[in-house]
Amino acid sequence: MMTPFQSGIIAEASSDALFITLNVNRSEIDTLTSALAATPALIGELQAQFPDAELHAAVGLSSLIWDELDSARPKFLAPFPHITGKDIELVSTDVDLVLHIRSSRHDVTYQLGQVLFTALGKSVTLVDEVSCFKYLDNRDLTGFVDGTENPAGEQRKSVALVGDEDSSFKQGSYFNLMRFVHDLEKWEKEDLKTQEDVYGRTKHTNQEYPSSEKSVHAHTKRTSLKDENGESLEILRHSMPFASLTEKGLMFASYSKTPVIFNMMLESMVKGDENGNTDNLMKYTQATTGQAFFIPSNDWLQSCANK
Repeated sequence: MMTPFQSGIIAEASSDALFITLNVNRSEIDTLTSALAATPALIGELQAQFPDAELHAAVGLSSLIWDELDSARPKFLAPFPHITGKDIELVSTDVDLVLHIRSSRHDVTYQLGQVLFTALGKSVTLVDEVSCFKYLDNRDLTGFVDGTENPAGEQRKSVALVGDEDSSFKQGSYFNLMRFVHDLEKWEKEDLKTQEDVYGRTKHTNQEYPSSEKSVHAHTKRTSLKDENGESLEILRHSMPFASLTEKGLMFASYSKTPVIFNMMLESMVKGDENGNTDNLMKYTQATTGQAFFIPSNDWLQSCANK
């Protein structure tokens, strides 16, 4: 049975993923709206055809195209933030659409990507497609476990899905996507203790350092934020490694009921705290893309038939 939210938001981690980004041909908006309206059914058909593949997807739109499709707008939908630190600059490379497809089978992931891309037809132009994979026991190519702090169970919904605070877009989610290219040659020259200090976590056993032993520059320090009541600020990560013989890195992917938390984490990493302490992990990787989207509910997608 189809959920009110797109299943790719909440479902547990997958072993295979495909990220497709696209720009819209403005003269083909009618083709686009018809394709978007058909998307939930197309996804559902392949999920039924391959019931054991754990197939999930999320289709999102950026602020660049949203107003051409709906006169109402999600409360926090905005371009990817431009953030400049002492040594790092993150810039927006926003595009119109994203398809986030994932499963336990590479062939099924590919097949859904082809089905959706074909349905969109002349309404879109392909910008990029990145195929990702599970590396060892959910590790980044740096060798450290990724997504350790992800919410579990029903908490995933409370973290990732818009609620009554923006009732017109309930069951949607804000999605941020970044392509990080790693300098693994530089990283692998570091000794184990240096690498662990960069993360604030042990490499092999995945044990987080006690707070008293963690550097202010540690990745886990810079991304562990709390609100005014001391409660942790969370996002739901679906990041996965990608690699070729010449380029290796991480597609950072996160969902949240508000993009504010993600933006705060980026600021903490790049600009640092009040004393300018930034994230040392950024010395070994470079963000080559930065994109922000809203993942609407399945009802919103189906309503595109009437737009």
